[in-house]
Amino acid sequence: MGLFSGKTVIITGGGFAGLKDGSAGSIGYGIATAFAKEGANITITGRNIAKLEDAKARLESEHGVKVHWVQADVSADGDNKATVQRVIDETVEKFGGIDVLVNNAQASASGVTLADHTTDQFDLAIYSGLYATFYYMQCCYPYLKESKGSVINFASGAGLFGNFGQCAYAAAKEGIRGLSRVAATEWGPDDINVNVICPIAWTAQLENFKDAYPDAFAANVHMPPMGHYGNVETEIGRVVVMLATPDFKYLTGETLTLEGGMGLRP
Repeated sequence: MGLFSGKTVIITGGGFAGLKDGSAGSIGYGIATAFAKEGANITITGRNIAKLEDAKARLESEHGVKVHWVQADVSADGDNKATVQRVIDETVEKFGGIDVLVNNAQASASGVTLADHTTDQFDLAIYSGLYATFYYMQCCYPYLKESKGSVINFASGAGLFGNFGQCAYAAAKEGIRGLSRVAATEWGPDDINVNVICPIAWTAQLENFKDAYPDAFAANVHMPPMGHYGNVETEIGRVVVMLATPDFKYLTGETLTLEGGMGLRP
């Protein structure tokens, strides 16, 4: 029996993307793998059907869990509330409820300076990240209140440190941080736990960013002190599982050291 046997997790941006060496290179898939190892029922969303089908096949065959995928894209041109509500409705119909929401999905035009950013590029980041997080939190709220569940959102060092060429991405991520703080205040009395992670993990997206924008990569992406980037499953995914675990207690100000020497501070 795993920590999340019989519980249901929604992970946005959960399709499989591989690194050049063939290993998993997407944070959403890494999170899904960590929850699968704990026996959770999982709904994954994304824009790319092939990546979603690949993730479902891998997770079900390797871990024996039930995975449901839904193609869903929050964008400037869509009926976004209806799109998100469909994901929630399908999840509840299939699994009976929602215990954890992980807002991981995010698209952006990284490497484009503030002066050169177009409105469409700005909208891409704001809708796929900030608006998506807002709608998923709203639509999941009644079910999270019932289950006394958890929300884990994703921000970024791009917003914390003002990374070059990432104005829209940084704006979306800082908006998500603010939204999460408000939710933690408002939803605390409902026993809904809300946390934000600002990860640095070696992903297919980061690998591609390095190839496409080597100067921006060198300026913005710095090796962590322990000498490696976070692993999408064993470090990022396990942190998410930990934060979503009902009995988890965190002592303010204490540093938690994770596998591979990565650290977190609240």
